[in-house]
Amino acid sequence: MDEEIRVPVSLPLDSDGFLRRECPTCEEEFKWFSHAEGDDDAEPASQYFCPLCGAPAGLDSWWTPAQLEYGFGSAGGALDQAMKDALTDAFKGIKGMKFEPNSSFSLDIETPDPLIEPDDMVIVEPPCHPNEPLKVPEASTERVFCLICGAQFAA
Repeated sequence: MDEEIRVPVSLPLDSDGFLRRECPTCEEEFKWFSHAEGDDDAEPASQYFCPLCGAPAGLDSWWTPAQLEYGFGSAGGALDQAMKDALTDAFKGIKGMKFEPNSSFSLDIETPDPLIEPDDMVIVEPPCHPNEPLKVPEASTERVFCLICGAQFAA
C-alpha cells in the first residue's frame, strides 16, 4: 500500500494578507505576503532569506511551532477516516472482519482550535524586490534582509 494521503490545511492571514513565519536559524517570527496561486507578482525562489538574520533556508523550512501543531492536528480527522478506509479495503473478504463507519477504531487525534492571526508588526518593502513586502517587529526595521535575494536594507 504505497498511497499518499494529502490533507489541505488552511492557515490564517492577517488583515493585510500576510502569513506568520519563523526563521529556522534565529527562531524569530516575521510575516511574508501571501500571494494568490498563479499571481504574476510573486517572485519565484529556490530558497528564502530570513528578513531578521539574513540566513537562507529551503522553501518548507519556515513553519512556526503553532502552525505545525495545528497542521498535524487538523490532519488527524482525515487520517482517522483514511485508516478506517484502508483497513476496510485490506480486510475486505475476510469473514467476520468489518470496520464500519461507527466501529470502535480510532486514532484519538484531537482537532485543534483554529489559529488566529493578529495584526502585528510593520510592513517593509525591499527596494530590490518590492513585490515581496514583509512584516517585521517594529524594533527590527533598521536592518532588514530581502526574502528573495538576501540583500540588506533599512526600512
